[in-house]
Amino acid sequence: MNITFDKKTAVDGVLTIQIEPADYEEKVKKTLKEYAAKASMPGFRPGKVPFGMVQKMYGPKAKLDEVNNLMQDNLFKYIREQKINMLGEPLPCEDQATQDIDTQDSFEFKFDIALAPEFKIELTSKDKVNYYDIEVSDKDIDEQVKQMTSQAGQMKDANSYKDGDVLRGTLTELNAEGQPLEGGLVVEKASIMPKYMKDKEQKKLFTRCKKEQEITFTPATAYDSDTEVAGLLKINKEEVENHKGAFLLKVEEISHFEPAAVDQALFDRYFGEGTVKDEADFREKVKAQIQKGQEADSEYKFLQDVRAYALKKVGKLEFPEAALKRIMLANNKDKGEAYVDEHFDASIEELKWHLVKEQLAADHDVKINDDDVKKAAIDATRFQFAQYGMNNLPEDILKQYSENLLKDQNQVNSLIERCIDEKLTAALKNVVNLTHKTVSRDEFIKLVSGEKQK
Repeated sequence: MNITFDKKTAVDGVLTIQIEPADYEEKVKKTLKEYAAKASMPGFRPGKVPFGMVQKMYGPKAKLDEVNNLMQDNLFKYIREQKINMLGEPLPCEDQATQDIDTQDSFEFKFDIALAPEFKIELTSKDKVNYYDIEVSDKDIDEQVKQMTSQAGQMKDANSYKDGDVLRGTLTELNAEGQPLEGGLVVEKASIMPKYMKDKEQKKLFTRCKKEQEITFTPATAYDSDTEVAGLLKINKEEVENHKGAFLLKVEEISHFEPAAVDQALFDRYFGEGTVKDEADFREKVKAQIQKGQEADSEYKFLQDVRAYALKKVGKLEFPEAALKRIMLANNKDKGEAYVDEHFDASIEELKWHLVKEQLAADHDVKINDDDVKKAAIDATRFQFAQYGMNNLPEDILKQYSENLLKDQNQVNSLIERCIDEKLTAALKNVVNLTHKTVSRDEFIKLVSGEKQK
């Protein structure tokens, strides 16, 4: 077997694999003997079929399998051993000659290889990058406390309706005379929140209503979405067209949401029993919690600024555009060339940052292990529960739920990237010259949103 690599340009090359009979014949004979030992044909006892017949029947397939295995195994082995910095996968050359397994004994396979551009990026204390420290205002604390009291609140029974309450009762479809429609819909225990009705006149019908009151309204007018109407009437969306008339609601229950009080029970719920003694201490804990969350935002912005700075420092790089477009098209066969053309420049920008980040990570010895990924999964799980106000969950519960994330390879890949970003950020903060800037939360949001719009 002979393998050669011809570098056509700085970023394009052709890898050629030549396979001769001596490379595969012995293996093919061994495979055919194994077939012969098991072969069964009419007129012959099992295992007694003449070798010539076995060779005629199974020889081409055995030959094809072995040639293909040799080609695949040695293709990637050569790339690894020669340390070819390849982008994507090898692509069969477009002028590749057709290989005929029945008539050929020697085979030649040619592959286009897209090469990563060569460059060097180094960041030192001479490089200045902004780092934004986000202030925590009293308004931020107030909003977080309000969210906590809302999460810890509960629905309570009420006698009269206030905006935001939930009404429950029986819905009855009416005819043109305002009487129950024969064969019409009757929905028991229907739940209605007038606050979310789009039609103001329909919403007014529920003002200060009380238990046992009967209210006639038109769901199809009250809501601007057939999906909402279908959900209320418990029917399919396609059936809404047949039920656009009036309905009678007999109010049986009124549920009023009441936020939790800012008291010891709330302190214990969010920070553990006895950890917080009074409201002032609670607000300090909330402030620290917000600051910790905002640190992650500051780190994210810092890495984005490092990215912009590093890419500018590296300058324009040459990429094997034709080969990369072929790879992108192969990975998006259902979307076609128009999709590739539209997204190619953005893809190249992401690829450039990937190569830069890869080099920076190697230079600063950023390495990820299984424990890092498992910890990231637990942190992600903790954050998800915190979104629903569920804090201070036991570690064994977090671990149990985080294991579901680790079963999804896409989630694992995302967690690995997050770990790399966190470790690289920590490393670079100790390398570059940080220009600290203190900003409000609103100012920071404008900075990030402005960046995303570019």
